[in-house]
Amino acid sequence: MPDEFPPILDTAMAAELLSMNVDVVRRMARDGELPAYRLPGARAFRFFRDELMEFVKSFPVHEQAEATETVETDA
Repeated sequence: MPDEFPPILDTAMAAELLSMNVDVVRRMARDGELPAYRLPGARAFRFFRDELMEFVKSFPVHEQAEATETVETDA
């Protein structure tokens, strides 16, 4: 699915890629929680598709589950 998107995305496309609300994507970009860029003098954010995918990959679900299993096994 990510390959269906162009390499540089506007906010609406980034929200669609991430399955998030557009306003939440804007807030996260404004707060520095999502990697985003603004051209000089522009109000709109731009996002690199590959950076957004790396952002998502930085929050694995199973890493925490594996750590919990290790603690339970050691006990």
